[in-house]
Amino acid sequence: MRNLLSPITKSRQELKKVSTITACAMFGALSVVLSYYSIRVTPNLKVGLGALPNELVDYLFGPFVGPLFGGAMDIIKYMLQPDGGFMPGFTFNAMLAAFIYGMFLYQKPLSLKRMLIAKLIVVVLCNIILGTWWLSMINGRAWIALLPARAIKNLIQWPVDSILFFLVARALEQAGAFRILGKGKHK
Repeated sequence: MRNLLSPITKSRQELKKVSTITACAMFGALSVVLSYYSIRVTPNLKVGLGALPNELVDYLFGPFVGPLFGGAMDIIKYMLQPDGGFMPGFTFNAMLAAFIYGMFLYQKPLSLKRMLIAKLIVVVLCNIILGTWWLSMINGRAWIALLPARAIKNLIQWPVDSILFFLVARALEQAGAFRILGKGKHK
């Protein structure tokens, strides 16, 4: 049990650092800008890079900071660019996904395998199951009617997003960008 709670406790300590708050603000601004550049495939399907800064926050600051950041960014992005009615379920999804990424990635060596596993859990639980449920509640369409298109889109995007995160995070780590935040290579 102690090993399970350790990343959460350590992540909570990150909030006491000015560098964490500053980095989250910069990643938040980047997330907002990147979210403006997405492609709407259908009314319910969007593809974009806005999640990448969120995943970097989860990797760098863990399963306590990540969900706070993810929830705040979901609300901020909605306020800046409302897209239909506000659905708290999507805010919950953002926070749950951040928690999952934080538990898998925080203070662990960067690995594509770890990211693929974390992303698969997020894709299935948050995007396919819960996300489809929230959309069915909003649209009044049957969950099962929305499921196939969302499942296909998310399962196709899963390895692409995982590889993209891994390549960006590795490049930033190798360039020493994380050392500014006191985050060197993880042992």
